[in-house]
Amino acid sequence: MSDSRPGVADLLGVLAYAELTAFLRLAEDAARHAPTLTDRAELGDLAAAEYAHFRLLRDRLVSIGADPEEAMAPFTEALDGWHERTAPNDWMEALVKAYVGTGIALDFYREAAARVDEETQALVEEVLADEERCRFAAERVGAALEKDPVLNGRLALWARRMVGEALSQGRRVAEARPELAALLVSSDGEDVTRMFTRLTEAHGRRMAALGLTPGP
Repeated sequence: MSDSRPGVADLLGVLAYAELTAFLRLAEDAARHAPTLTDRAELGDLAAAEYAHFRLLRDRLVSIGADPEEAMAPFTEALDGWHERTAPNDWMEALVKAYVGTGIALDFYREAAARVDEETQALVEEVLADEERCRFAAERVGAALEKDPVLNGRLALWARRMVGEALSQGRRVAEARPELAALLVSSDGEDVTRMFTRLTEAHGRRMAALGLTPGP
């Protein structure tokens, strides 16, 4: 194992499994819910990008002397459970999950990455970039809301559920892996509450990008 800060293998492991499961779930949602072949192809492109991210993370784990299988194993139950509890029922719910629900979970990992070595931090930032996901989801959801404004209430409620489940997942992961949790506490004594405030604020910006009205 390299001299990387404790918790780095955990961070890379949870991200690697998150990206692997995102690839599998996006591909499944594309096949099951996409209304057109164009939509299926575009969501498939996003799935392929997630798999490319998984490979980068897997290779980084190997480079620091960690076994990818062992690094990912502690997080499979939490992440699989999140996906099972947030399985979308239709195309719009799939898009909101892909952007809002997954986005807040990735923000959680970005907070942890702020306190690791520069090489790992740069890799995590590359993996967590979501510009294409933002564009794709915002276009599709925005067009649907313009056509049928009544969708706003249902999708806003669904987005709030995504956030609750994602924050619950984040707390569960942090409690199970203390070295990863330590990455969430800054050297100046900032507590986790302030971090969750930032996550909630980022969620509000994502809701606005989709044209959804944030709820309480």
